[in-house]
Amino acid sequence: MRLRHHSGRVVHLTHGTAVRPARDLPAIVEQLDAYAEAVRSRLDVDTLGVSLWLPPTLAAALAIDGRSRTRLRAELTARGLEVVTLSGVPYAEGGDEGSDEPDWSDPARLEYTLDLARILVDLLPDDAVRGAVTTIGLGRADGWDDAKQKACARILGRLSGGLAEVAWQTGRAVRVGFRPGPGAVLDGSASVAAAFTRVDKDRLGVSLDLAALACTWEEPGAYLDRLAGAGVSVIQAQVTAALQADDPAAATEALRGYVHSQRHPVTTPDGGCLDLADALRDPPAGPWRVLTPVPLKEQPPAPLRATTEVWRTAVSRLMAGALPGTEHLDIEAQGATELADLGLSPPAVHISC
Repeated sequence: MRLRHHSGRVVHLTHGTAVRPARDLPAIVEQLDAYAEAVRSRLDVDTLGVSLWLPPTLAAALAIDGRSRTRLRAELTARGLEVVTLSGVPYAEGGDEGSDEPDWSDPARLEYTLDLARILVDLLPDDAVRGAVTTIGLGRADGWDDAKQKACARILGRLSGGLAEVAWQTGRAVRVGFRPGPGAVLDGSASVAAAFTRVDKDRLGVSLDLAALACTWEEPGAYLDRLAGAGVSVIQAQVTAALQADDPAAATEALRGYVHSQRHPVTTPDGGCLDLADALRDPPAGPWRVLTPVPLKEQPPAPLRATTEVWRTAVSRLMAGALPGTEHLDIEAQGATELADLGLSPPAVHISC
């Protein structure tokens, strides 16, 4: 699906399938039939943007098999689907192994990301200007030492060179967005601005999860202004809300319903911890924000609430300028109409660039 910014520029709206594993090409096609095409029909749009997640083994195979890439592009087109972004956040074969390892001090992360870029240029619609690959916020802050930082700097240089080679060979550009988050090397706006001091900002930027932005407790406009001042592009924004407990003690029972095997970081204005279960055992002081997605059209059980105003403020700021502040928005299917009053117009028909 494409939206029109007030400047006339197109903003690509995608609906991610990154949490749904597909280990081979037939499994991807089955996923598109069972899920993505149904979403397109429910939204009643001619074309739906989807952000695919391809596990490393499958990505490596598709990157060297042009016929399979051509087939995948044809399967997408036949279903009224288009791909302008690929998720490289989970480095996993089944989708449940976590995404922290390997980090960006390891060449394996580089090769996976470049494989995704090589695939994406063949999946992009003919009229798309460029695409994006999302990845982790460099790595875990815990244990990120000088050796990791130096290795990361070298690998990011190789990433920039690899993306330039892809563009030279194909005539199509792919940028990589690093996703800040609690506990990552990239988190608050200061850490992002500092990390991008000596990188290729034409090809590398950030992919903002707006729930994670809420968990920084920074004012969204100030966060985005600091990135803009440092020349850091918002390559993609994921429109999501986090969970907020203004009085965690009063919300203990409601919060227990969000404890799962997957880790959900908890932040406060002064700190926090990396898992909700730990926070409930040893509660940090102050209001909490929990990095667990809250559906945009739903409210969590009282006395909890969603950080709705954070994502709305962030999207409004991104779309308030003479040009859109990002080319790619990722949003749950039922939330697309929420963008109508934030500087974007859901089209009645498919918009071409």
